[in-house]
Amino acid sequence: MALSLTMKGIFYAKVGDKIERYMLIRQSVRGIASNGKAFLTLRLSDDTGEIEAKLWGVSQEDESKYVGKTVVLVQGEVFDYRGRLQLKIASIRPANESDQVNLEDLVQSAPLQKRDMQETINQYIFDIQNANVQRLTRHLVKKYQEEFMEAPAATRNHHEFMSGLAYHVVSMLHLAKSIANLYPSLNTDLLYAGIILHDLGKVRELSGPIDTEYTIEGKLIGHISIIASEIHQAANELGIEGEEVMLLEHIVLSHHGKGEWGSPKPPLLREAEIIHYIDNLDAKMNMMDRALQKVEPGTFSERIMPLENRTFYRPKSM
Repeated sequence: MALSLTMKGIFYAKVGDKIERYMLIRQSVRGIASNGKAFLTLRLSDDTGEIEAKLWGVSQEDESKYVGKTVVLVQGEVFDYRGRLQLKIASIRPANESDQVNLEDLVQSAPLQKRDMQETINQYIFDIQNANVQRLTRHLVKKYQEEFMEAPAATRNHHEFMSGLAYHVVSMLHLAKSIANLYPSLNTDLLYAGIILHDLGKVRELSGPIDTEYTIEGKLIGHISIIASEIHQAANELGIEGEEVMLLEHIVLSHHGKGEWGSPKPPLLREAEIIHYIDNLDAKMNMMDRALQKVEPGTFSERIMPLENRTFYRPKSM
């Protein structure tokens, strides 16, 4: 492998670092510069994170060569662009067989093992007391188990890595259990099932953990409508009738909280409201934690666009 001044990975790169390492093109988007020449905006990743880079003055051959899911050897320098790190490319070439580098080695994964996360989710399903709710949840998780355990939770910004969806769900389940201990009026059956199912539609909305993009179905329908339909269909297949089906549909339809955030309905159940807050909390904590991991105490993170483009401070003494 090529050597790098950021041996821990691109996630830990700082302004001025010069790198030479293999990276994966997660996404390649063509643009036209002010001089009329084409350029590519590349999202490059290794197993720790990703960074954006521009490839200027590209030819048609370059456009066909530097596409998503391509492993490249890249040299360059990290710099600050409007509060976010970018890589200024000095040289780049596709990897070949003699480089002996695997695509899977350049993909970030959840910090927990898939087997452990699956066991945790199964235990929470087992803890659901309502037979209809448990059967529906178990049926849908089993239907998409392989995809569920590998899918990212997003294309970028939060849990956008292999098994990120399962990791997000496990974190939310633990939060829900703690909150339910404080507020015993909450129905844990609806909490646990709603959390496990709320983003399950992303296994069809997103293309997978590598070069993640929205599928046609994801763009036209979206994960919220996909899973609401899946719940209704599963209930019919299992011969389940009753209010529980409608309550689970409402939870997934409302978990984004507002219409402008993608929810067809606002939360109208206590459990739906709590799931919305837990979902938002876990996503934001993931973004802040990852941004602050790479900065020294007494300094600020780079700007986090989904958090109103704010920078966050890492205290010196804490």
